[in-house]
Amino acid sequence: MNYSVLKGAAYVLLQAPDMVIHNGTTQTTERTLHPDSEYLKAVPKHLRSFEDCVNYLPNQIYIGNEVPEKLREVPEPWHEHLLSGADRHGVKGEILPQSELIGMMKVADVFELVFLTSEFTDQVRKEFEEHPLISDELIARLGKGTELAEIEGLINDHGAEAIMNEDKIVGCVKRAHDVDQNLSAHVMFENLVVKASGIFAALNCIEKNHIDPASIEYVIECSEEACGDMNQRGGGNFAKSIAELTGLVNASGSDVRGFCAAPTHSLISAASLVQAGTFKNVMVVAGGSSAKLGMNGRDHVKKEMPIIEDCVAGFAFVVSQNDGEHPIIRTDIVGRHTVGTGSSPQAVITSLVTNPLTKAGLKIIDVDKYSVEMQNPDITRPAGAGDVPEANFKMIGALAVKNGEIERTALPDFIVEHGMKGWAPTQGHIPSGAPYLGFVIDDIKSGAVKRAMIVGKGSLFLGRMTNLFDGVSIVIEKNPGKVSEEGAASEETIKKYVADAMRDFAKSFTEEN
Repeated sequence: MNYSVLKGAAYVLLQAPDMVIHNGTTQTTERTLHPDSEYLKAVPKHLRSFEDCVNYLPNQIYIGNEVPEKLREVPEPWHEHLLSGADRHGVKGEILPQSELIGMMKVADVFELVFLTSEFTDQVRKEFEEHPLISDELIARLGKGTELAEIEGLINDHGAEAIMNEDKIVGCVKRAHDVDQNLSAHVMFENLVVKASGIFAALNCIEKNHIDPASIEYVIECSEEACGDMNQRGGGNFAKSIAELTGLVNASGSDVRGFCAAPTHSLISAASLVQAGTFKNVMVVAGGSSAKLGMNGRDHVKKEMPIIEDCVAGFAFVVSQNDGEHPIIRTDIVGRHTVGTGSSPQAVITSLVTNPLTKAGLKIIDVDKYSVEMQNPDITRPAGAGDVPEANFKMIGALAVKNGEIERTALPDFIVEHGMKGWAPTQGHIPSGAPYLGFVIDDIKSGAVKRAMIVGKGSLFLGRMTNLFDGVSIVIEKNPGKVSEEGAASEETIKKYVADAMRDFAKSFTEEN
């Protein structure tokens, strides 16, 4: 079978401390219910500097400057053991300041909804001029800026959403319709954050992996937001809007949604589209969420620690035709949580891990690395959710014990050898399987890993349409180095087909006359 390959991946973090306060739903809900609460007064004191954000080990791993194994060498909590002199520019991506996120929101705006002050516009223009990935064409979209008085008028009198930077108003997002709540300033703000972070992810993916933008034929966007109007709230399409501003001139695209499981759904879809020959190169991209900023802020403040959920995250990866070099995506080893599976942890892991492996004649221990919900435990443990990746690896290991593949005493070693510490932000879809995609290419090509499984799980009850759980998984393997010619016809064969067709046509033409 001629499988498609995972060609490259990239990751971005956009620190947004002011958005934690003004746009994260934990804080906005608290402001609505308890506007004078002690928690809201404490939040600003618990926000990190950009330097601390860059020097935070999990963030350096997210952008590829450090490897996941490094996390086991540094004591937890990692926010108490910052690095020194870390680089915001990574091997697989970058960490950006809030000013550049805001600037990209303006660049991403095609309906004249974003207004930035002239002073702030000049500041961002200088930052973008020094940024290696921002073209002159994109910089020109910043315009000249708007007077602060006009922006304040839009906020106070016309329902615009303020854009804050360093606790000052530097702009606003206007509503896109007078009465349509789906085009309100609040919704447009969130959607522009998704688009802006998705653009940065796509630009990094193209540059870091030396991909020709014109070679991308299809884009799948897999975040958790939705864009549309009152007649079609989630009509889309983030994918094509991101492609438009990242130079993907030959691409079409669509959005895939599945809560946290969407990235793995999209990986399977992209691999299938390429393997079928429908498209040669497919990019999967995801922007991040401003709503989830500071989601566990209450617990972080209570524990006297920094609010670590201060970054909007994004990622992108490209799936291409088999080149005999990059890891292959085994579309014939796919796990899925079906309607009839059940929601117990054992039933879920069995459907996503054991069943597809058994069907392929493999054991749990035949997979060298599992990438599951790779949330950073620095975030989740203070909130009472424990170490989410470790809990997943324990369950997978327990099934290996049950199947007689390992002894119970070997479970701790299984977790270390086949699992990883989590390093990704808790932005729903962001930590779900996808953070390892960049590393799995390196690990497989170096020989450190032969086979990995990407597992995505989603909580569908959040949409209030079903109580069913969701999840899919797929295996990625070392490329054997042979590109199958299955289904391909030689030049001689084609000539024979043409000659036969011509003879048949001539014969039928003669008989008719």
